[in-house]
Amino acid sequence: MALERAAWLERRYGAQIEWVPFDLHPEYPPEGIARRRLEERYGEGFSDRVKQMIEDAGFTYDPPDVIPNSKHSLELGEFARDDGRFAQMHERLFEAYWSQQLDIGDPAVLKKLAAEVGLDAAEVREAFDDGRYEERIGLTTQAALDLGVGGVPAWLIDDELVVSGAQPHEAFDEVMHKMGHEGL
Repeated sequence: MALERAAWLERRYGAQIEWVPFDLHPEYPPEGIARRRLEERYGEGFSDRVKQMIEDAGFTYDPPDVIPNSKHSLELGEFARDDGRFAQMHERLFEAYWSQQLDIGDPAVLKKLAAEVGLDAAEVREAFDDGRYEERIGLTTQAALDLGVGGVPAWLIDDELVVSGAQPHEAFDEVMHKMGHEGL
């Protein structure tokens, strides 16, 4: 799970983690897609593997039956970044989606979550309506695609190597050692 891996990389290697928005599936309709479609796309057992990763990271696995279009949640993240509350908002979005069955594609849900971390819900709605973060998200998404990123999480190490997925600690240890980084 990305949050746990990022915290571990910071502790173990002193890594500086910068979360950037990546629109993995802009083609999803505004109402999202049924979760069962992932099993069809990625094969039997996909949900079980994701569940294990989430639970191994210490979270409850209880996502909604619909996978949302993440456009508005990415915009909310950028709004929170500009307000200095990205870390709180990012963690709250993760918890809401994976552990509380909340639809993080629904603007009404997002406004409520924003208020929980101290953001102004009316200003958040205005940001959704005026599209002020669309270009930023488009640029970071394209930059990631240009690097070969095809899934989340993806880790860019020393601006040269992309590690895809929620890899185990041992995989990161191997990569970091090969790149000349020793643990703290």
